[in-house]
Amino acid sequence: MIPKDPYILLSFINLKLRDYDFDLEGLCEDLGADQKEITEKLAGIGCQYDREKNQFI
Repeated sequence: MIPKDPYILLSFINLKLRDYDFDLEGLCEDLGADQKEITEKLAGIGCQYDREKNQFI
């Protein structure tokens, strides 16, 4: 289950990106999640995906 709260979602996504060596696209596929929905929700709290760092900052 993917967290609904954007701050908890940020932590959850970054943990998965770091610990399971996925990129954002692969993680969303693995979770069955909508990548656009996640990026929009996290953009709402001022976070953008950084491909080079492979995390939301």
